[in-house]
Amino acid sequence: MERRLITFLLLWTFLFLIFQTFQRMVNPPAQPAGQVAANVDGDNGNTDLEADDDAENLDPDGKTSQDNSNAEIGENSAGQDAAGAVPATLRPKSAQWTTLGSMAPGNPYWLLVTLNSRGAGIERIEVTQRDDAGKLMFRRVDTRSGYLGYLALGSPLAREATDDDQAPEFSGDPIVNVVGPGTPADVAGIKVGDEILRVHGSVITDNRALEVALAETRPKDVVEVELRRGGQVQTLSVKLTEHPLDLVRLASTGGVDQVPGNLDRLSCLLTLAEVNGRGINPSSDRIRGVTDPVNLIWKPTDVVQPESTGAVRDSAAYECPLSSPEVGRAGGALTLHRSYRLQPDSFVLDLEVGIENQSQETQDLAYRLEGPNGLTLEGWWYSTKISPNFFGGAAARDLIYRPTGDDRLLYSGFDLLKRAKKTPEDPRETMFATGNAAAPPNFDFVGIDTQYFLVSYIPPEDQAGLNGYQRLASSLVTNPGQLPQYKERAVNTSFVMDSETFSLAAGERVDRSIRMFAGPKKPEILQAYGLGDAIYYGWFSGFSRLLAWVLHGMSFLGYSLAIILLTLLVRAMMFPFSRKAAINAQKMQELAPEMKKIAEQYKDDMEGRLKAQQALQKRVGFNPLAGCLPMFFQFPIFIGLYRALSVDIELRQQPFMNGLDWASNLAAPDMFAYWGNWMPDYFAGRGSGWLGPYFNLLPILVVALFLTQQKLFMPPATDDQTRLTQKMMNIMTLMMGLFFFRVPAGLCIYFITSSLWGICERVLVKKTVPKTTHFDPAVVDGTATATKKKTITERVMEKVQEPEPKFERPNKRKRPKKR
Repeated sequence: MERRLITFLLLWTFLFLIFQTFQRMVNPPAQPAGQVAANVDGDNGNTDLEADDDAENLDPDGKTSQDNSNAEIGENSAGQDAAGAVPATLRPKSAQWTTLGSMAPGNPYWLLVTLNSRGAGIERIEVTQRDDAGKLMFRRVDTRSGYLGYLALGSPLAREATDDDQAPEFSGDPIVNVVGPGTPADVAGIKVGDEILRVHGSVITDNRALEVALAETRPKDVVEVELRRGGQVQTLSVKLTEHPLDLVRLASTGGVDQVPGNLDRLSCLLTLAEVNGRGINPSSDRIRGVTDPVNLIWKPTDVVQPESTGAVRDSAAYECPLSSPEVGRAGGALTLHRSYRLQPDSFVLDLEVGIENQSQETQDLAYRLEGPNGLTLEGWWYSTKISPNFFGGAAARDLIYRPTGDDRLLYSGFDLLKRAKKTPEDPRETMFATGNAAAPPNFDFVGIDTQYFLVSYIPPEDQAGLNGYQRLASSLVTNPGQLPQYKERAVNTSFVMDSETFSLAAGERVDRSIRMFAGPKKPEILQAYGLGDAIYYGWFSGFSRLLAWVLHGMSFLGYSLAIILLTLLVRAMMFPFSRKAAINAQKMQELAPEMKKIAEQYKDDMEGRLKAQQALQKRVGFNPLAGCLPMFFQFPIFIGLYRALSVDIELRQQPFMNGLDWASNLAAPDMFAYWGNWMPDYFAGRGSGWLGPYFNLLPILVVALFLTQQKLFMPPATDDQTRLTQKMMNIMTLMMGLFFFRVPAGLCIYFITSSLWGICERVLVKKTVPKTTHFDPAVVDGTATATKKKTITERVMEKVQEPEPKFERPNKRKRPKKR
């Protein structure tokens, strides 16, 4: 008994020691007091690093100061521990926001970029370019409320990292975390650290409550903001403005376009892709056992303090030291570096990444740079992006990529989501992967494409293409299982780029630069950065570009009037074909009685009826397809104009008439009245409904005019079959109205103008067509045959083939009689 007990204890002790050894190898042990405890969650890759409350930091002068949420980070004063390990780095407990650029009129920057020190990524990009009159060039077209400014109230990124598998929740903390220069909040005097209590009479708990409070306001309205600053309650008056376009944003700040399943994640994050031969698993975003810098709070190295955020900045830099325990058994200590620089009078943001080897050994390293995500979902529930792929349509956000010397490629968000669902163990679509090849393929750009805007990585000024990367793959910032099926078009798409592996000696540092374009898809702007083919018109692109050019030429009259004039110009050019179609319709009416006789004669013989009708048409020389010729000529023009209105950004936010909220965006439905609050979701759901959340007036007028045209110009039915056909045409017109209920208002203006022209044209054509009958009644009833008009060739051949006249020989001629 004692022997079995001793054997059991020894065996249990042995297994326990093995377990402890394995655990220390995978999870580094906690550091002594004064150092940071690195708690790595091996399942989801989240790392929670914070300084001990009682730890002391050293300021740049070497003096000791108590740690606070925004303290700069110094090294541990205790030095190395007895085991000789490199001490971990102290970090702040909470994130710090920084802005680049400004929203103020007259400032030289066209972007307002919000950075977050947690991961040192981009949280938000707003387009703030203004025209000569000081108005925003690109505002949000999906909201009409007033704009206070982005304050990051209750931001989930202000707290410690959460489980990657769960969507972050708002903290319910109405503390102002950031105030963009030139925003209404900044102009009114709201500062970082203020606690917002009430806005416009509504209690504020987080950013969502702020959106609700401002929902009924309009630009230029003045609202009262009650806040607490330094323990004292104050009230500030804020004059609201229009919403600038938030080109990049967190999924949870999408307002009405917030789609379940899409996750909050900063853009352009940096992490390690390889450390001494250990890389990232295809189904993961980090190296197992290595602290992920994405979840750490980076140290700002040249960022102003929060109380001075009103100053306009154009650059910011961060660094993130990783100690040996944080790198794990894969390698030694490292320091990651990041910097951003905003270029004036452009949509360009320059990025620089760097890695410094802090260990005593040479290390083989590679980094992963993520792409942008959370691009605007503007119009995702009504617009239809044109996809160059024959199979599968485009989503609201697609991955666009062009290898050097080749055509651009588009990877639909639909297809990427389908792959992630089908193969969750390897959810990424790989554009290219060359391992450690000496010469990986170069590419010109890679980015995320929306209908009217593009955010893309492009080469720096001194570089022909993007090189130095060994892998490019898609990425989805979404939980595929939680994304509703009818809202899959709004999937949050991104990508990752893994650099080539490089060796760094002890103390050596490598820096790489890349440029990011974040702006509108205007041809002249995109061409300047080598992104011209990001604009795709699809079929009949020549017609589209020509019509768009003509439209721009008449834009000084206003785009709604320009569309009307363009329609009239096109229809006027088509008048000869329309006249021929009208004459053909007259001929058909003349043949109607005889066609009715044939139908009665062959009532039960469909084949005989068809042959008799064809014989009649051949006998009188009538071609029933001649009237369809104008339709074939108008089809490419219609498709070209439809594509021009769908792709050309110049139609975006152009009003039907200045001063009207209705039809204020010709590139979107006219949105006459909102009915999403009482109509069933099946009909009026945003993305899930057939009709959308707005009642649109212009499509109703289009359908009414179509039905009027059919009633005025369709010949009377001669039999039951013709009568049934006409009823089906009316039903199809009504169905077309349902399918086209969400088409752009500019296209509806084209339809209405074209229909009114068609009605007037038919009246005019009637005055120009012959008044007499076109067929001989005897030919129609079969008692005579039609005299076919000979062609020029037939008449020439008859002359050539005429027999030569016969003449008598001279010796046989009779002499004339003498008189």
